[in-house]
Amino acid sequence: MFDGFELRQCEGDGARLRVRHGGTGPAVLLLHGHPRTHATWHRVAPLLVAAGHAVVCPDLRGYGRSEKPPTDPEHRPYAKRAMAADCLAVMRGLGHERFAVVGHDRGAYVATRLALDHPEAVTALSVLDAVPIGEALRRCDAGFAASWWHWFFLGQTDKPAERVIDADPDAWYRGTPEQMGAEAYEDYRRAVHDPATVHAMCEDYRAGLGVDREHDDADRRAGRRVGCPLQVLWATRDDMADLYGDVLGVWRDWAGDRLTGGPIDSGHHIAEEAPEALVTALREFWRTGAGPGAPAEGPAAPPGHPPAG
Repeated sequence: MFDGFELRQCEGDGARLRVRHGGTGPAVLLLHGHPRTHATWHRVAPLLVAAGHAVVCPDLRGYGRSEKPPTDPEHRPYAKRAMAADCLAVMRGLGHERFAVVGHDRGAYVATRLALDHPEAVTALSVLDAVPIGEALRRCDAGFAASWWHWFFLGQTDKPAERVIDADPDAWYRGTPEQMGAEAYEDYRRAVHDPATVHAMCEDYRAGLGVDREHDDADRRAGRRVGCPLQVLWATRDDMADLYGDVLGVWRDWAGDRLTGGPIDSGHHIAEEAPEALVTALREFWRTGAGPGAPAEGPAAPPGHPPAG
């Protein structure tokens, strides 16, 4: 897994992150979702390196084996703004002043916040299976509540979800080695069996219902938009289209005419289930002028993999 990549601890902005990085060329930051670790990208990252990119994959603050700062009553240490600042510090520490960002699920919220808060750094944003947190909560109806009830369960503090999850993590989280790959599965399983990680992941959701929504709503009121080209991708076997219909339409007020995207034939965990299709979509997006000087034609893919794009 991640052959040729370096694994290290990097200083974020208040938390040390476990980071896997490798390759040379235009930089790409890959941000995982809940309850995964950076290992979810192990099928995607080598294809991007083979295509001529430097690739950086951190465990987000609180996830995997990254640090888990103490929280506060408003859950601000787990706000996407804090997580985004960590990622910016890591990228700068690795020598990448400007870079593309790809975020999935909770990582998509971090990626979006990074693009909004630090437009000088982010050259292209790709969002997988997400709309802005503020938009999701503003549009919340019975269908959303039935499908995404875990947002509100994990966000509780009066009856904390941690007690339920820690009683039987394998019953609550249902990844498999067949879907994820054996090493990635073991990394994920180690994380979800750590009560400190479970608590931090719940804090992520608690921040989402409060301070993250405040930040999104403030941006909306101010008319602030993502300044770089924005790509939105969603899985055909997930519920984004069922919930929102025109998924790109939800994002239009956030991106204007610098918006593109569409569905990918996959379940929710696109990087694990459809890595080649994902890399093809990303490279096509970057080739059309969105990326940080992305090469028009990268080197050949490694043996056993189809060309990326």
